[in-house]
Amino acid sequence: MENDRLFNGIATKFADNIYGTTKGQLRHLILCDALQPFTQVPLSILEVGGGTGVMAAHLAEQGHRITLTDGSKDVLELASANLAAFSNVDIKQQYLQDITDIDAYDLVVCHAVLEWLDKPFDAIRFLYSNLKPGGLLSLSFFNRDAALMANAIYGNFEYIERGLKVKNQVKLNPQNALPAKQVVEFCENSGFHILSKTGVRCFHDYMKDNSHQTSKFDQLVSVERQYNQTEPFLWLGKYFHLMLQKPAANEHKE
Repeated sequence: MENDRLFNGIATKFADNIYGTTKGQLRHLILCDALQPFTQVPLSILEVGGGTGVMAAHLAEQGHRITLTDGSKDVLELASANLAAFSNVDIKQQYLQDITDIDAYDLVVCHAVLEWLDKPFDAIRFLYSNLKPGGLLSLSFFNRDAALMANAIYGNFEYIERGLKVKNQVKLNPQNALPAKQVVEFCENSGFHILSKTGVRCFHDYMKDNSHQTSKFDQLVSVERQYNQTEPFLWLGKYFHLMLQKPAANEHKE
Protein backbone atom coordinates (compact mmCIF):
# COMPACT_ATOMS: atom_id res chain seq x y z
CA MET A 1 0.00 0.00 0.00
CA GLU A 2 2.87 2.37 0.73
CA ASN A 3 4.01 2.03 -2.91
CA ASP A 4 0.59 2.74 -4.42
CA ARG A 5 0.29 5.94 -6.45
CA LEU A 6 -1.84 8.80 -5.13
CA PHE A 7 -2.46 12.24 -6.68
CA ASN A 8 -1.88 14.59 -3.78
CA GLY A 9 -0.47 17.87 -5.04
CA ILE A 10 -1.46 17.25 -8.66
CA ALA A 11 -5.21 16.65 -8.36
CA THR A 12 -6.23 19.49 -10.69
CA LYS A 13 -3.61 18.52 -13.27
CA PHE A 14 -4.85 14.93 -13.02
CA ALA A 15 -8.47 15.97 -13.62
CA ASP A 16 -7.55 18.20 -16.58
CA ASN A 17 -5.33 15.55 -18.13
CA ILE A 18 -8.07 12.91 -17.96
CA TYR A 19 -11.39 14.64 -18.56
CA GLY A 20 -10.19 17.71 -20.40
CA THR A 21 -9.22 15.60 -23.41
CA THR A 22 -11.01 13.41 -25.95
CA LYS A 23 -9.27 10.36 -24.51
CA GLY A 24 -10.88 10.94 -21.11
CA GLN A 25 -14.24 11.94 -22.55
CA LEU A 26 -14.38 8.84 -24.73
CA ARG A 27 -13.29 6.60 -21.88
CA HIS A 28 -16.08 7.96 -19.71
CA LEU A 29 -18.72 7.45 -22.43
CA ILE A 30 -17.67 3.84 -23.05
CA LEU A 31 -17.58 2.99 -19.34
CA CYS A 32 -21.06 4.47 -18.92
CA ASP A 33 -22.19 2.26 -21.80
CA ALA A 34 -20.62 -0.80 -20.16
CA LEU A 35 -22.40 -0.12 -16.86
CA GLN A 36 -25.79 0.69 -18.36
CA PRO A 37 -27.18 -2.88 -18.74
CA PHE A 38 -26.38 -3.65 -15.09
CA THR A 39 -27.73 -0.47 -13.49
CA GLN A 40 -31.36 -0.55 -14.56
CA VAL A 41 -32.71 -0.60 -10.98
CA PRO A 42 -31.59 1.53 -8.01
CA LEU A 43 -28.42 0.10 -6.48
CA SER A 44 -26.15 0.69 -3.54
CA ILE A 45 -22.77 1.39 -5.18
CA LEU A 46 -19.25 1.66 -3.80
CA GLU A 47 -16.74 3.44 -6.01
CA VAL A 48 -13.14 2.59 -5.15
CA GLY A 49 -10.57 5.16 -6.24
CA GLY A 50 -13.42 7.35 -7.46
CA GLY A 51 -11.23 10.39 -8.05
CA THR A 52 -12.96 13.68 -8.74
CA GLY A 53 -16.43 12.14 -8.95
CA VAL A 54 -17.19 12.10 -12.67
CA MET A 55 -18.57 8.55 -12.66
CA ALA A 56 -20.21 9.05 -9.27
CA ALA A 57 -22.11 12.04 -10.67
CA HIS A 58 -23.31 9.98 -13.63
CA LEU A 59 -24.56 7.19 -11.37
CA ALA A 60 -26.08 9.58 -8.84
CA GLU A 61 -28.08 11.25 -11.60
CA GLN A 62 -29.60 7.84 -12.30
CA GLY A 63 -30.84 7.59 -8.72
CA HIS A 64 -28.31 5.17 -7.27
CA ARG A 65 -26.86 5.56 -3.78
CA ILE A 66 -23.09 6.11 -4.08
CA THR A 67 -20.22 5.92 -1.63
CA LEU A 68 -17.11 7.37 -3.27
CA THR A 69 -13.74 6.51 -1.73
CA ASP A 70 -10.22 7.56 -2.64
CA GLY A 71 -6.88 7.63 -0.85
CA SER A 72 -6.02 11.17 -1.95
CA LYS A 73 -7.26 14.06 0.16
CA ASP A 74 -6.60 16.56 -2.64
CA VAL A 75 -8.62 14.57 -5.16
CA LEU A 76 -11.51 14.27 -2.74
CA GLU A 77 -11.62 18.03 -2.25
CA LEU A 78 -12.38 18.32 -5.97
CA ALA A 79 -14.91 15.48 -5.71
CA SER A 80 -16.70 17.22 -2.84
CA ALA A 81 -17.09 20.36 -4.93
CA ASN A 82 -18.18 18.45 -8.02
CA LEU A 83 -20.75 16.37 -6.11
CA ALA A 84 -22.08 19.04 -3.75
CA ALA A 85 -25.50 19.02 -5.42
CA PHE A 86 -26.10 15.31 -4.81
CA SER A 87 -27.69 14.17 -1.55
CA ASN A 88 -27.28 10.51 -2.56
CA VAL A 89 -23.45 10.55 -2.53
CA ASP A 90 -21.18 9.98 0.47
CA ILE A 91 -17.45 10.68 0.22
CA LYS A 92 -14.80 8.96 2.31
CA GLN A 93 -10.99 9.07 2.33
CA GLN A 94 -10.11 5.37 2.42
CA TYR A 95 -7.65 2.96 0.91
CA LEU A 96 -9.21 -0.11 -0.65
CA GLN A 97 -7.67 -2.41 1.94
CA ASP A 98 -9.28 -0.40 4.77
CA ILE A 99 -12.86 -0.69 3.50
CA THR A 100 -14.68 -3.11 5.80
CA ASP A 101 -18.24 -3.02 4.45
CA ILE A 102 -17.80 -4.00 0.79
CA ASP A 103 -20.41 -6.73 1.27
CA ALA A 104 -23.03 -4.04 1.98
CA TYR A 105 -23.05 -2.94 -1.67
CA ASP A 106 -24.76 -4.32 -4.78
CA LEU A 107 -22.06 -3.04 -7.11
CA VAL A 108 -18.42 -2.05 -6.64
CA VAL A 109 -16.90 0.25 -9.27
CA CYS A 110 -13.11 0.08 -9.58
CA HIS A 111 -12.04 1.99 -12.68
CA ALA A 112 -8.45 2.87 -13.61
CA VAL A 113 -7.15 1.89 -10.18
CA LEU A 114 -5.21 -1.35 -10.68
CA GLU A 115 -2.46 0.27 -12.76
CA TRP A 116 -1.57 2.59 -9.87
CA LEU A 117 -1.24 -0.20 -7.30
CA ASP A 118 1.92 -2.00 -6.31
CA LYS A 119 0.03 -5.33 -6.03
CA PRO A 120 -2.98 -5.13 -8.35
CA PHE A 121 -3.85 -8.82 -8.27
CA ASP A 122 -4.04 -8.70 -4.48
CA ALA A 123 -6.67 -6.00 -4.92
CA ILE A 124 -8.76 -8.22 -7.20
CA ARG A 125 -8.49 -11.07 -4.71
CA PHE A 126 -9.49 -8.73 -1.87
CA LEU A 127 -12.53 -7.48 -3.76
CA TYR A 128 -13.69 -11.00 -4.59
CA SER A 129 -13.31 -12.13 -0.98
CA ASN A 130 -15.29 -9.20 0.38
CA LEU A 131 -18.07 -8.86 -2.19
CA LYS A 132 -21.41 -10.23 -1.12
CA PRO A 133 -22.60 -13.37 -2.96
CA GLY A 134 -24.18 -12.24 -6.21
CA GLY A 135 -22.45 -8.85 -5.96
CA LEU A 136 -21.14 -7.10 -9.07
CA LEU A 137 -17.70 -5.64 -9.77
CA SER A 138 -17.13 -3.15 -12.60
CA LEU A 139 -13.39 -3.35 -13.23
CA SER A 140 -11.37 -1.34 -15.75
CA PHE A 141 -7.61 -1.04 -16.10
CA PHE A 142 -4.81 0.19 -18.35
CA ASN A 143 -4.13 -2.48 -20.97
CA ARG A 144 -0.44 -3.31 -21.30
CA ASP A 145 -0.90 -5.05 -24.67
CA ALA A 146 -2.53 -1.96 -26.17
CA ALA A 147 0.21 0.26 -24.73
CA LEU A 148 2.84 -1.92 -26.40
CA MET A 149 0.93 -1.83 -29.70
CA ALA A 150 0.61 1.96 -29.64
CA ASN A 151 4.27 2.51 -28.79
CA ALA A 152 5.37 0.18 -31.58
CA ILE A 153 3.27 2.22 -34.02
CA TYR A 154 4.85 5.42 -32.69
CA GLY A 155 8.35 3.91 -33.04
CA ASN A 156 9.11 4.04 -29.32
CA PHE A 157 11.23 0.89 -29.43
CA GLU A 158 13.63 1.91 -26.65
CA TYR A 159 10.63 2.33 -24.35
CA ILE A 160 9.38 -1.14 -25.31
CA GLU A 161 12.86 -2.59 -24.67
CA ARG A 162 12.74 -1.11 -21.15
CA GLY A 163 9.54 -3.05 -20.50
CA LEU A 164 7.34 0.06 -20.95
CA LYS A 165 9.18 1.76 -18.10
CA VAL A 166 10.18 5.41 -18.39
CA LYS A 167 13.62 6.55 -17.28
CA ASN A 168 12.11 9.21 -15.04
CA GLN A 169 8.71 8.21 -13.66
CA VAL A 170 5.97 10.63 -14.73
CA LYS A 171 3.37 11.06 -12.00
CA LEU A 172 0.48 10.72 -14.44
CA ASN A 173 1.95 7.72 -16.26
CA PRO A 174 0.41 4.42 -15.05
CA GLN A 175 3.06 2.43 -13.23
CA ASN A 176 1.66 -1.07 -13.55
CA ALA A 177 -0.09 -1.75 -16.86
CA LEU A 178 -1.63 -5.23 -17.04
CA PRO A 179 -2.18 -7.59 -20.00
CA ALA A 180 -5.93 -7.88 -20.54
CA LYS A 181 -6.08 -11.65 -21.01
CA GLN A 182 -3.98 -12.20 -17.89
CA VAL A 183 -6.49 -10.21 -15.83
CA VAL A 184 -9.41 -12.07 -17.42
CA GLU A 185 -7.85 -15.42 -16.54
CA PHE A 186 -7.05 -14.31 -13.00
CA CYS A 187 -10.63 -13.14 -12.43
CA GLU A 188 -12.02 -16.42 -13.74
CA ASN A 189 -9.62 -18.44 -11.60
CA SER A 190 -10.58 -16.35 -8.57
CA GLY A 191 -14.19 -17.46 -8.98
CA PHE A 192 -15.79 -14.54 -10.82
CA HIS A 193 -18.35 -14.95 -13.56
CA ILE A 194 -17.48 -12.67 -16.48
CA LEU A 195 -20.66 -10.98 -17.67
CA SER A 196 -19.10 -8.70 -20.30
CA LYS A 197 -15.76 -7.66 -21.80
CA THR A 198 -15.28 -4.26 -23.45
CA GLY A 199 -12.32 -2.55 -25.03
CA VAL A 200 -12.10 1.14 -24.18
CA ARG A 201 -10.54 3.30 -26.92
CA CYS A 202 -9.96 0.52 -29.43
CA PHE A 203 -9.23 3.02 -32.22
CA HIS A 204 -8.81 6.50 -30.73
CA ASP A 205 -5.18 6.13 -29.64
CA TYR A 206 -4.03 4.65 -32.96
CA MET A 207 -5.37 7.37 -35.28
CA LYS A 208 -2.73 8.52 -37.76
CA ASP A 209 -4.06 12.08 -37.74
CA ASN A 210 -4.78 12.82 -34.10
CA SER A 211 -6.67 15.99 -35.02
CA HIS A 212 -9.46 13.63 -36.06
CA GLN A 213 -9.84 12.66 -32.39
CA THR A 214 -11.57 16.02 -32.03
CA SER A 215 -12.86 16.90 -35.49
CA LYS A 216 -14.44 13.48 -36.05
CA PHE A 217 -15.24 12.67 -32.43
CA ASP A 218 -18.89 11.71 -32.95
CA GLN A 219 -18.02 9.34 -35.79
CA LEU A 220 -15.20 7.89 -33.71
CA VAL A 221 -17.55 7.26 -30.78
CA SER A 222 -19.95 5.46 -33.12
CA VAL A 223 -17.23 3.14 -34.45
CA GLU A 224 -15.87 2.49 -30.96
CA ARG A 225 -19.35 1.49 -29.77
CA GLN A 226 -19.89 -0.74 -32.79
CA TYR A 227 -16.72 -2.80 -32.34
CA ASN A 228 -15.59 -2.54 -28.70
CA GLN A 229 -17.08 -5.88 -27.67
CA THR A 230 -16.08 -7.63 -30.90
CA GLU A 231 -13.00 -9.80 -31.52
CA PRO A 232 -10.24 -8.87 -32.20
CA PHE A 233 -10.82 -5.15 -31.65
CA LEU A 234 -11.82 -5.30 -27.99
CA TRP A 235 -8.32 -6.52 -27.05
CA LEU A 236 -6.82 -3.36 -28.60
CA GLY A 237 -8.60 -1.05 -26.17
CA LYS A 238 -6.13 1.23 -24.37
CA TYR A 239 -8.22 0.40 -21.31
CA PHE A 240 -10.13 -2.80 -20.75
CA HIS A 241 -13.41 -3.24 -18.88
CA LEU A 242 -14.86 -6.31 -17.22
CA MET A 243 -18.25 -6.67 -15.59
CA LEU A 244 -17.82 -9.41 -13.03
CA GLN A 245 -20.15 -11.19 -10.63
CA LYS A 246 -19.39 -13.22 -7.54
CA PRO A 247 -21.46 -16.43 -7.58
CA ALA A 248 -24.62 -16.42 -5.48
CA ALA A 249 -24.51 -18.23 -2.15
CA ASN A 250 -26.68 -21.08 -3.43
CA GLU A 251 -24.72 -21.49 -6.66
CA HIS A 252 -22.54 -24.57 -6.91
CA LYS A 253 -19.46 -24.73 -9.10
CA GLU A 254 -19.34 -27.52 -11.65
